[in-house]
Formats: sequence, C-alpha cells, structure tokens
Amino acid sequence: MSNVAILEIDGKKYEFPTFVGTENELAIDIDKLRSETGAVTMDPGFKNTGACKSAITFLDGEEGILRYRGYSIEQLAEKSNFLEVSYLLIFGELPTAAQIEKFENDIRKYTLVNEEMKNIIDGFPKNAHPMGILASLTSALTAFNPAPVNVAKEEELYDAICKTMGKFLVVATWTFRKNMGYPLNYYDNTKGYVENFMRLMFELPTGPYERNETVINALDKLFILHADHEQNCSTSTVRIVGSSQAGLFASISAGVSALWGPLHGGANQAVLEMLEEIQANGGDADKYLAKAKDKDDPFRLMGFGHRVYKNFDPRAKIIKKAADDVLEHLGVNDPILSIAKKLEEAALQDEYFKSRNLYPNVDFYSGIIYRALGIPTEMFTVLFAIGRLPGWIAQWKEMRLNKEPIGRPRQIYTGAPLRDFVPQDAR
Repeated sequence: MSNVAILEIDGKKYEFPTFVGTENELAIDIDKLRSETGAVTMDPGFKNTGACKSAITFLDGEEGILRYRGYSIEQLAEKSNFLEVSYLLIFGELPTAAQIEKFENDIRKYTLVNEEMKNIIDGFPKNAHPMGILASLTSALTAFNPAPVNVAKEEELYDAICKTMGKFLVVATWTFRKNMGYPLNYYDNTKGYVENFMRLMFELPTGPYERNETVINALDKLFILHADHEQNCSTSTVRIVGSSQAGLFASISAGVSALWGPLHGGANQAVLEMLEEIQANGGDADKYLAKAKDKDDPFRLMGFGHRVYKNFDPRAKIIKKAADDVLEHLGVNDPILSIAKKLEEAALQDEYFKSRNLYPNVDFYSGIIYRALGIPTEMFTVLFAIGRLPGWIAQWKEMRLNKEPIGRPRQIYTGAPLRDFVPQDAR
C-alpha cells in the first residue's frame, strides 16, 4: 500500500503522507496542506478529523469495541475498580499492589478543600444547577492552587494529578449538598473513593451512611464505563484549553462546561426528563414509541442510539446488568422505572429500532441507576464528570508531555466583502 495520498486541485497534484494506527486506522497527514496548496479542509463537527495521536483509548463504533490502554472495557468492568482504571488511564499501565496503595494514599492527602471555598458556594442561589456550581468551583480551585505545573518534573505532575482527583470528588458532592441545604461533608480517609462519594452525598449529622455493596459496585462500574471515550466534545475541550498551557483545574473546568450540554453529558438527565414526561401524560410507553417512529412528530426517544456506536454500545451491555441488580436489590417500586423497562423491552424487539441500531445506550441505564439510588436528575451529569475525570487528566497529561501546539482551527469566511463605513445619519 502506498504511504502517500494524492490530492489534485486545478490540475496540480500534491502528495501528503499517510500513516496507520495500532488498530489499522488509516490517516492522511495534512499538516502542510495550507502552506503547500493555500487551501484548508472543511469538516463541521470534526467527524473526519483526527486532532491528535493518542495512546489512551481505542473505540470502534462499527464493531462496538471500547478499550482503555489496550484492555477491553468488558474485562476492566468485571475485574478491576475505578481507582485502578484511573491509574491505568493516567499512567499507561495497570498498577502493582504497592503503586495503587500509594496512589490512593496520595489522593487522600489532597481531599481537604480550603475553607474559603465555602464562601464561594454560599454565593450561589439554592436552585443553581449543580454543573454550573461544579464548573465554577473547579475553576476556583485554580485560584487556591495558582502555581503552574511543570509537567517536565514527574513528581510535580504526579502531585497535581492526585490533588485534582482528591479535591474534585469533594467539591462535586458539595454541589448536591448546596441544593439540598445540607451541611458540607468531608472525605473519610478510612474509606474507599467510591464509597466516599456516597457518604459525602448522603451522610447526615443525624446518622452515618450505611454502606451498600451492591450500590457501590454499580457506581464503581458506572465510573469505569464513563472514565474515557476518546476525543469527545469535553475531552477535546480539555485538550484544546490545555494546549494554551492552561493549568489542570482550568482545563478540567472547561471540560465540565462542555459536558453540561444536553447533547453530551446531559443526555442521561434528558432520559429521565423524557420518562417523567411520559409518566405525566398517562405512562403509555407504546404511544411514545409510535411518536418516536413518526418523522413528523418532534418527540425524540432519548437514551437510544449513539453518534459513534453503530452497533450496540458495549458499555450499555455491562451497565444493564448492574441496573437490574440494583433494582432487584433495592426493591424499588417506581412507575418511572417501570416505563423505562417497557421502552427497553419494546425497542429491543421492534424491527424499526433494531434496523436502525437504536439500542439503549449507557445514558439510558445510568439514568435508571441514579434514579433508583435517589440521586436528583440535576446531579446526573455531575456523576458523569466524576467518572470522566481520570480520562480528562490522562488526555491533558498526554497532550502536554507530547508538546502539542496550541489548538487553532481555521474557518471559511462567508460574511460581507470589504465595504465602506457609512455615517450614522446616512444609514
């Protein structure tokens, strides 16, 4: 196979190098396209553009494959845990027992948040969206940690990573406590990372949080499944903000804001809002399935299909079982969840949805689990952000260590041509 691609413009031919990734993905390197031809590519939404080379995550949407650092998501969800997967994503290899113990202990060193952060959270209205608060608090952490990170110094970079993992979890749960009017909780260094999330959320001065192994295991799996997903909107945002050499907290804050959008991390919230709408209008799942098939009906079935996965989302297969386990274990009797199960069963059997590969995705099942745990709908995307944090860190670290240039996309100007200024009295 030739290692060049030939582009012809106005009868003149130009050669550009090609290369193949680990999984036989073919790429054309157009780094010198503009300097050699004067042209730029037009690719709205970057559907055909590789902005970077990355060794972190591989996904194949046609085959329904997702791997972190070469390990299948199925194996990691079954055999690993969230902190171990975080270490894998960030540092490239599965940790030894000594390495993961050190990593967890070093994260614990940084879980205490400056008390002055309380003044910031007190300034938000009680009904502020948790993602808005989280983006602000994450950005504020930059002010409390102003020294730039020298990524060339391994120990300094490692400390910044542990600090981000430790403080982000705490301030993420504070967004819930603020909305509920509860006193803010602090990390318990005698407990694990995921268990701490639950007690930071739900433990009250009137009584401790009671550990539930089924719940913790389900959340651990959810965090693993959300930990990275290649160059999605929020991850690309983290990388492009970081390419200006913005710090880790500032870059993560930008990622949080990108994740907030309903077409990205807000999808699981949209699933529950859809289910609530169906319930409020009589709870007839079949009626809404028919509406989803009607191209003239504005109703959209949320939580089905995926922009990347043309097959079944591999994460959905894993989390479906966790959702079933949680519902059975907790014995939740919720009409909203009953509607969700009806939609799932009907869509999996209906030829209309099967022929279009509109299968339930990870957002559909994660929303069901969060609902069963009593987590408010507005908090769903915050949990997504907690899970995605190690992926953002890994991508930021890779981008900085690879010394990637500052991100600066081009455009094709379609506005007015040059024109003369018209005085106000002549307009």
